Amino acid sequence: MKNKSRWYRYALQIFFFVFIGLIAVNHVLAESGKELFGFIPSLSLHAICPFGAVESIISLVTAGSLVPKLQMSNIVISILILFVTLVFGAVFCSFVCPLGTLQEWIGKLGKKIFKKKYNRFIPQKLHNILRYFRYITLLATIVLTFNAGRLIFADVDPYYAMYHFFTDEVTIGSLIVLAVTMIGSLFVERPWCKYACPYGAVLGLVGKFSFFKIRRKSETCNSCTLCDRQCPVNIEISKYDKIGHSSCIRCMDCVEEDSSCTRNCLTFSLKKEKCEKTSKMSEEVSAADKGVSI
Repeated sequence: MKNKSRWYRYALQIFFFVFIGLIAVNHVLAESGKELFGFIPSLSLHAICPFGAVESIISLVTAGSLVPKLQMSNIVISILILFVTLVFGAVFCSFVCPLGTLQEWIGKLGKKIFKKKYNRFIPQKLHNILRYFRYITLLATIVLTFNAGRLIFADVDPYYAMYHFFTDEVTIGSLIVLAVTMIGSLFVERPWCKYACPYGAVLGLVGKFSFFKIRRKSETCNSCTLCDRQCPVNIEISKYDKIGHSSCIRCMDCVEEDSSCTRNCLTFSLKKEKCEKTSKMSEEVSAADKGVSI
């Protein structure tokens, strides 16, 4: 898993970013009778948006019908994603979501500009408060969608705007939110994911109960906090033995051998790995602190 997971993630990010983009473009072209990609489904992004199932859940339960523009495909996709999240955590956010990928790519530029200051502009105490805002967004979206009987969130949805900015289907509000998200990504890593995404809030809650988690070997950890600084969503990893945090997107950045932890204290596993407390281990750990090889 170590090191390889990064390249798996990059490959999947590029694939889904391009594939979903082709679906969106093909749908727009098909509506005007100019469909170009015969091998790409001509679907509206509304039909493959997993958050659509969350938006219409109250309507589906109470009235037995979906909110207009949504289809059963939303329910099927959402169930699949929730199942994967229950097993592995919120990997959808870091491996699949195109909007998360776009923020990450812009963030790479921000890292070059601000270096170590990047993603450290918001104090940790303020971050711990702001991260709850996405639950407010989630609740407001569900309630307003039910009362209005239409996709209220579409008016401010940066994901939809990202693939339809060249059409008249997007609202000014969604374009503004997308622009703010992109600019914010230059200073803060994944600002939409951390502070506003309602679907991320859902997956984060489900991910708390996932079977696979990032786990810290407290026996060998010296609390250097390198993993804390590596985390894109600002989780203080060094304070936990089991990272079941609702903000964790399972990007594996903290687990990679060449990115943060010098002692391989972090693993992504089903259960905590046993760590034998032998005198030899103690000597090796002590020598590692001193930079001595034995």
